[in-house]
Amino acid sequence: MKDRLEGMKNRYEQINQMLSDVSIVSDIKKLKELSKEQRQLEKVVTRYQDLLNAEKELQDLKTLVKDEDLDIREMAQEELEKCLVNIVKIEEELRILLIPKDPNDEKDVIIEIQGAAGGDEANIFAGDLYRMYMKYIESKGWKAELLDAQVSEAGGFSYISFSVAGDSVYSYLKYESGSHRVQRVPATESQGRIHTSTATVLVMPEADEIEVNLDMNDVRIDTFCSSGPGGQSVNTTKSAVRVTHIPSGIVVSCQDAKSQHENKANALKVLQARLYERMLAEKEAKEGQERLSKVGRGDRSEKIRTYNYPQNRVTDHRIGFTIQQLDRVMEGKLDPVIEALIAHDQEQALKGSAE
Repeated sequence: MKDRLEGMKNRYEQINQMLSDVSIVSDIKKLKELSKEQRQLEKVVTRYQDLLNAEKELQDLKTLVKDEDLDIREMAQEELEKCLVNIVKIEEELRILLIPKDPNDEKDVIIEIQGAAGGDEANIFAGDLYRMYMKYIESKGWKAELLDAQVSEAGGFSYISFSVAGDSVYSYLKYESGSHRVQRVPATESQGRIHTSTATVLVMPEADEIEVNLDMNDVRIDTFCSSGPGGQSVNTTKSAVRVTHIPSGIVVSCQDAKSQHENKANALKVLQARLYERMLAEKEAKEGQERLSKVGRGDRSEKIRTYNYPQNRVTDHRIGFTIQQLDRVMEGKLDPVIEALIAHDQEQALKGSAE
């Protein structure tokens, strides 16, 4: 581990020097690549320096515990024990930081939410999930942009998609893909019976042009009049765009932007993300792996979480995690759930590296 850490420290120092080079600063692409690598290394290198400092302190304390003065020996022994505990803690943190990262962790994402089983109640729940994610995104200081929405007459959405940009967004939100189940008494239920409905969530890392070479000859673009709220111009102007990728059959529609140009750009962005998601799934299937152990990215058909309103309970079925704070979770307080998933992921990765 020390050799690897030394290599990362040397690379970090090298990048710092390169970033002060005028030829690098003027090359936007190279500057962006190096800055990204610097950010990825910084936390590890900083913690490694803490380890080196702690080890030096330990050597000094080992000298002091042999001092002739009894008071100094006792004080040094007490500090030495604390230092040993600190070193073990730092080493454990470094092992976690050295776990191979998902190459998509730093990326922005596109999220699609759809009402599934349960009719109107499923669409209402899809709207609740959207609101939950918006509050969580706001708490993280990320930026969300609505791409498309099909509003349900009873409330909520039959479908909604939006992009999220920020620091390491995918590393947090990738755990949300899958089927979310709600158990509650719908507002329309006169007998007070609890209904079970579901909504699906798909979180896709945004794809770079290099990763997905989209041939526009394979794409058919149609325009149509937008529907839904927005005034007369929404329904009379052909600003909505439908993009069809002919080889795969993937169809993406966007109508919530003000212009046809914006809707086209958004639709192509979603199309690229879907093609990238498909490419990742095919690659993982070919390699005979489960899709990131279904904790890294739950597939669309998997029931990943239950939101039980009568008991104020949220249960994540992938790791058997339950929290009696549904009201807080629906207000965007998702950290306890996501942190539990991250911790489980790290634990599994550490077990794998130890085998």
